[in-house]
Amino acid sequence: MQKKIEIVKTLLDAIPFIKEFNKEIVVIKYGGSAQTSPELKEKFAEDILLMYLVGIRPVIVHGGGKKITDMLGELGIQTTFIDGQRVTSKEEMRIVEMILSGEINKEIVSLLNTHEAKAIGISGKDAHFIKAKPKDKNKWGYTGVITDIKAEVVHNLIKDRFIPVIAPIAAGEEMGHPGYNINADLCASKVAASLGANKIIFLTDTPGVLDSEKKLISTLKEEDAKSLIADGTIHGGMIPKIDACLEALDGGVKKAHIIDGRIEHSLLLELFTSDGIGTQILK
Repeated sequence: MQKKIEIVKTLLDAIPFIKEFNKEIVVIKYGGSAQTSPELKEKFAEDILLMYLVGIRPVIVHGGGKKITDMLGELGIQTTFIDGQRVTSKEEMRIVEMILSGEINKEIVSLLNTHEAKAIGISGKDAHFIKAKPKDKNKWGYTGVITDIKAEVVHNLIKDRFIPVIAPIAAGEEMGHPGYNINADLCASKVAASLGANKIIFLTDTPGVLDSEKKLISTLKEEDAKSLIADGTIHGGMIPKIDACLEALDGGVKKAHIIDGRIEHSLLLELFTSDGIGTQILK
């Protein structure tokens, strides 16, 4: 009986958060171990389904860098990274699109639909809802920077009760263009801002943002984040995630979260508990 009472208490504790986020758009950047572990995939799908059922409007933007690198290696195609971002040749762009749109996107959509969440997969090429320009054609090839997002495309899907699952590939301007490979973190932040999302949540392979003593920082203001980058406390792969968070906040998103996707039901723990589990970043 006591266990049942504890379950009820947990549900009651979640009510204020369910009310707060009802009908709000929450963008989730899905990547890291959460995207590769079979067990965590199932927990992720359950989290998204519950969010959907209580009236939250989840939008998923996914990465897939490891699978792309593995496939390029199998094909004997050398790949280069600069500052953590892939240099994308025309040949590589074909593989990027094949893996992101043709494999990973469809796998996520199938997983969610199997759990009876109404998901649909798209890339920025669909309806040209994401357009981009070269980051620097001579240096980066077909790695792009987003120039425009047609938010109404995603809003219409949400209105029809779909969960959009977005592959970070953008359309070029000219006919027959192979498209642009977009950094998934930055794609998620741009999508969140364009949709007027309440939150953006980045699933990572770390507990969140850590201080100089490697302790979790539960709340981080924009100016403090910039200071921690300047003094080297925030470094390496965390910097582009912080940049994406700050870009989303600058675009009007209320809060950005960096959480540990290796923890089961990490999304629900962050959304529906007072303490959360990761780092929330505020203006």
